[in-house]
Amino acid sequence: MQVDLPYGRGHLTVRFPPGRTDVVSAPRTQALADPRAAVRAALRAPGHGAPLRELVRPGATVAISMCDGTRPQPRHIVIPAILDELEGIVRVEDVVVLVATGTHRGNSPEEIDRMLGGVPPGLTVVNHDARDPSALTWLGTHGNGVPVWLNRLWVEAEFRITTGFVEPHFFAGFSGGPKLVAPGLAGLETVLTLHDAARIGHPEARWGVVEGNPVHDDIRAVVAAVGEVDFALDVLLDADQRIIRVHAGSLFDMHAVAREDCRLTAMRSVPRPYPVVVTTNAGYPLDQNLYQCVKGMSAAAQVVQPGGTIVLAAACEDGFPDHGSFREVLSSAASPAALLDTIAARGSTVPDQWQVQVQARLQVRARVLVHTDGLDDDALASAHLGVTHDVSGTVDECLSSAGADARVCVLPDGPTTVPYIG
Repeated sequence: MQVDLPYGRGHLTVRFPPGRTDVVSAPRTQALADPRAAVRAALRAPGHGAPLRELVRPGATVAISMCDGTRPQPRHIVIPAILDELEGIVRVEDVVVLVATGTHRGNSPEEIDRMLGGVPPGLTVVNHDARDPSALTWLGTHGNGVPVWLNRLWVEAEFRITTGFVEPHFFAGFSGGPKLVAPGLAGLETVLTLHDAARIGHPEARWGVVEGNPVHDDIRAVVAAVGEVDFALDVLLDADQRIIRVHAGSLFDMHAVAREDCRLTAMRSVPRPYPVVVTTNAGYPLDQNLYQCVKGMSAAAQVVQPGGTIVLAAACEDGFPDHGSFREVLSSAASPAALLDTIAARGSTVPDQWQVQVQARLQVRARVLVHTDGLDDDALASAHLGVTHDVSGTVDECLSSAGADARVCVLPDGPTTVPYIG
């Protein structure tokens, strides 16, 4: 049998042995026939709270938080719909759209233009910079000892709107909602604390868990304490990145319902662990670098046998990437186990440690092989990753070694459809 795996801006067709292959993907969900109308309807009649137009004071300054270019958020639908709703109440010149980069790189003007389907005249779009002290405001310590620095433009705005999409997250439980404030618009110290070794290493810091997850518990505590969101809108997407649901209104109420909606569409049970699991990072933009692809590996790690093999197919057109310290940290120790020891000893002082910690932890559990055009064999080896240039051949070899009854699990959607044993 053949399976088309999302890979970069296209697909990678891979042959799998018939009768020994389990493909785990989301149930087919009908995409909304008119997503723009659905978003507009949610703004006017949200499931949780008053319509947007009734909440905004005429002449107010407005900040809108949106995902950065590593996320497949339908910004070209959501942001124009919000601006249309604000028309006649506030001037577009008094609106700032903040790209919630967290610690990622900022998006170029060309990327922003594509993300929004064209920047409307008069609209200001600003990349959040977690490392620029002049762009941040101190808001005190909240949650479990989290020092809170947030984007100054966000804090100073008189009305604040988050926009995002909800999917399972490998250590925060679910994306969307309050994550569009922290870590999305947080300072580096805040992000490092929210993602420190103790929180990431907690057994409840995992896919689909929010309550009792120290990462998400503190994200909610930070946002609740500083009262930073007046209206929120999140969408759910199918495997083709089309809108299937829209949720809007009061941030925490909206996000709680959106999470449970997402759980039904994006998490699938399997009966047993597998000796070999083939995964992706759901294609572009999610698989544009190895840093993001830890998510696809982590999804596979949920159902791989200890000592088994994870095969990741990801284009990684942006490499490791070159910005940040991810590559440097990955290659700084002799083995994944040694990396974990370093992170445990140094805690949140290790840059990019949350991605490194998750990758190192799963590499201790299983062998990880990568099929990519964006990184050469030596680069992958420096990150303690193996290579496969023939996914079909690798699967055949793994199954042959595992025995006649062994099966392969294929996750074509990668981290957007997360398996669990149960």
